[in-house]
Amino acid sequence: MPVLGLGTATFPPVAPEIMVQAVVQAIELGYRHFDTAPVYHTESTLGDAIQEAIRAGLIKSREELFITSKLWCTDAHPNLLVPALQTTLRNLKTEYLDLYLIHWPVSMKPGIIQYPPNPQDFLPLDIKAVWAKMEECQRLGLTKSIGVSNFSCKKLGDLLSFATIPPAVNQVELNPCWQQKKLRDYCKANGILVVAYSPLGAAGTSWGSNRVMESEVLKEIAEGKGKSIAQICLRWGYEQGVGIVMKSFNKERLQQNHAIFDWALSNEDCKKIGEIPQGRGQTAKDFIGVNGPFKSIDELWDGEV
Repeated sequence: MPVLGLGTATFPPVAPEIMVQAVVQAIELGYRHFDTAPVYHTESTLGDAIQEAIRAGLIKSREELFITSKLWCTDAHPNLLVPALQTTLRNLKTEYLDLYLIHWPVSMKPGIIQYPPNPQDFLPLDIKAVWAKMEECQRLGLTKSIGVSNFSCKKLGDLLSFATIPPAVNQVELNPCWQQKKLRDYCKANGILVVAYSPLGAAGTSWGSNRVMESEVLKEIAEGKGKSIAQICLRWGYEQGVGIVMKSFNKERLQQNHAIFDWALSNEDCKKIGEIPQGRGQTAKDFIGVNGPFKSIDELWDGEV
């Protein structure tokens, strides 16, 4: 999996032509990993962009790309999972995914995909039955690898206790202001790659903040190195050994964000970043609301995520 990927989640969504242009420009600049999900409503648009890139000669075929999509909560039921993945493949105009993730460690009543979700629609996830179907998808060749997203150490431990095929990836919120060291250590010890979403803090979203991009520590390091704050954040993630899914629809920023591999942070830089006060952007309370069916937030979200 390429270390740096382009995410396609936008709330509210951007016009399809803007998304297509950004993906085509990203491919031209060297991006080869693209992340989508049914709840983003960008699978079809990403598929269109990939076909356009092939027609333009930027890549020879879809096989040159690494494509990740996810199982949304409304389809996190054993009888709905394989059809949901088949719909994703049709939307993307591809015969397989490189990586398929369980988007959240909960399920919802089957129905229309919407975000934010209705808290009353949440249900406990039958992880054993759902994971068995995820494994079936890999064995059928519908996806090359399977994994999870937003899983805590405890939920990963539960999954590992019975999984025949362990999760390859855990995609979680991770940036210099929410470094997730406990979870990263747990995943490393168990052979699970951590992939960071919101690596720049997701400013402007309902769950994000300006804490990352306005960090005085990161500003000082960026100025000293002649780099952007975004480049410092992405390079830090790369040096932590995690995959990174970032997002931009600006060609200049796409180019800057890709230019993180021919320089390094110093030990002093890393020490300063390690001392940044920690706090997550999105919480379980944000996601399921305060009136959902769970007795407590901890019942859904147990530990660092």
